Amino acid sequence: MKRETQNILLLLLGGALIKIAVNGDYLRYVKPAQQPWIIAGGAVMVLLGAVAIVRDLLAARAAPAPASPDDGHGHAHSARPAWLLLVPVLAVFLVAPPALGADSVIRTEARVPASAAAANAASFPPLPAGDPVPLAVNEFVSRAGWDAAGTLNGRTVALTGFVVHNDGGTLLARLVISCCAADAFPVTVRLRGGEADHLASDAWIRVTGQVVPGTATRANSYTPDFTPASLATVPAPKDPYEY
Repeated sequence: MKRETQNILLLLLGGALIKIAVNGDYLRYVKPAQQPWIIAGGAVMVLLGAVAIVRDLLAARAAPAPASPDDGHGHAHSARPAWLLLVPVLAVFLVAPPALGADSVIRTEARVPASAAAANAASFPPLPAGDPVPLAVNEFVSRAGWDAAGTLNGRTVALTGFVVHNDGGTLLARLVISCCAADAFPVTVRLRGGEADHLASDAWIRVTGQVVPGTATRANSYTPDFTPASLATVPAPKDPYEY
């Protein structure tokens, strides 16, 4: 690969990193805390690429003009194949793929975050007064599976997640990440009543209702049953993951 192509690739990659960090697309890949590092990495790549291009231009201006390459038939060889390497870079880094969704939930076994066991040992704190109580799905699942005090029982909570159709039922799911999308795992809630059965997979919904006590067990990968009192579709959040 020619130096000119390498430098352009470096500029494009760095520019793409800065772009996704500024417009929020980086949240499809990593936690919010990683934004400064993405911006810094992109800026360094852009700076290195720009310095290399300027240096090469100055060197070319100072050097005598070389003879045109010839293939023996009076035609110069084309550099087009090298520039074609930019096409996959533009496709991968400038067109952001969607966040992980229903397909990832179906392929990966749901589980309770590892922190749930530690939280159970110290007991879960009481839920705030008033209904419905907005909860992250991973907190709801953790309490349903590990809270011996039953702080969810009889309480109306509000959950937001995306729809997954699996094994003849409908789940509300979220993906939890520790660092980046590569380590994502699902937490799921089984919706009773059939209100969400007609919705497309990956549709985002907000439901209010109550847990069915004792339904989150090791046998069902800690997927509690949930009886909805209300259900509404909502726009997908800018940050689709939980932490």
